[in-house]
Amino acid sequence: MEMMLWLILSLIIFQRIGELILAARNRKWMLEQGAKEWGSSHYYLFILLHALFFLSVIAEYTWTSFTFQPIFYPALFMFVVLQGMRVWCISTLGKRWNTRILVLPDEKPINRGLYKYIKHPNYVIVFFELIVIPVLFHAYATALVFPFLHLMVLTVRIPEEEKALRERV
Repeated sequence: MEMMLWLILSLIIFQRIGELILAARNRKWMLEQGAKEWGSSHYYLFILLHALFFLSVIAEYTWTSFTFQPIFYPALFMFVVLQGMRVWCISTLGKRWNTRILVLPDEKPINRGLYKYIKHPNYVIVFFELIVIPVLFHAYATALVFPFLHLMVLTVRIPEEEKALRERV
C-alpha cells in the first residue's frame, strides 16, 4: 500500500508540474495574440499555497502512522472524478487555459463544458482536491487547513478575474 501511495503522490506532483509547463506555453501564445495579464502581483500566493500543500501532505503522511481505512476507496474514487473534471476544464479552454489571469481583448468568455454550469469550475475542483488528496494519505490536518487557505487566496483572485473579464474590451 505504501508504494502505491507514493506512486499516486508522485503522479499528482508530475501532473501539476506538467500543468505549469502547459500554462507557460499557453501564456506565451496568449501574449503573442495580444492578451493582457491581470493579477500577477498575487500569483506567487498560488505557487506558495500549492508547494506548501504538497510538503504538508508529505510531512503529515511521513510523520504519522498510516493505517488503511475504508475511506480510502471513496476518496480515491472522488480523486479520479475530480481529475476527469480537471481535464475537462483544461480541454474546454484549450490554449486559453492558464494558472494566470490572461484575457484576450474582444473575446467573450468561454461558455461551454463545465463553464456552462459553473463560473469558476477549476477553483471548485481544486477546493475539493485539497480535501480529497490529503484524505488519501491520512493527512487530515492538511485536509482542514489548505481548502481554507485556498478560499482566502480566491477572495483576491476571483475579484481580479471578474474585473479582467469586465474590462477586457
